[in-house]
Amino acid sequence: MASFARSLRILTRNPVLIRSFSSKPHVVVLRKTLSVPSCLTSSSNKLENHSQVRYYCPEKKNAKQSEDEIRQRVLKVCASYDKVTADKTQYLQQERGYSSKPPLSLNMISERVLLVLKLYDKITPEKLSLESHFINDLGLDSLDHVEVIMAMEDEFGFEIPDVDAEKLLRPADIVRYVADREDVYE
Repeated sequence: MASFARSLRILTRNPVLIRSFSSKPHVVVLRKTLSVPSCLTSSSNKLENHSQVRYYCPEKKNAKQSEDEIRQRVLKVCASYDKVTADKTQYLQQERGYSSKPPLSLNMISERVLLVLKLYDKITPEKLSLESHFINDLGLDSLDHVEVIMAMEDEFGFEIPDVDAEKLLRPADIVRYVADREDVYE
């Protein structure tokens, strides 16, 4: 669309260029009939009535248009162009949508940690508290500890490095780590 408008501006500023184009094309039709020898017509009847049609448009060298005619023609094109763009173009208003995680609190984090641990099949919910040790109090081994850490990664949506995972031996440690990671201080 911009290139069309740019071309239109160039045309309106250069009347010599506009005069070189003819506003009313004159088409001359020439018909040329081929004469086919009789030796070829007997083998193929398609060549008998062959005619060739050509069209050409001669230039009018002496016909000059006035500036008013050119201006009217250009304004007519511009007016029709404006109608097309106004009718057929509908713009959608763009909106940006922002989202974030729900606000976390220490109580919410501790409830989510305890819920994940209660759903783990090797932990008895009666023995579970925020201060219970995974290995000493709950009887988990190192492989179970890794599975608990992986479940916490899935719950909170971020990866816990192995160096930090070795230090998380109580649910309270996990709550403190998640709160530090998510910048929750209340």
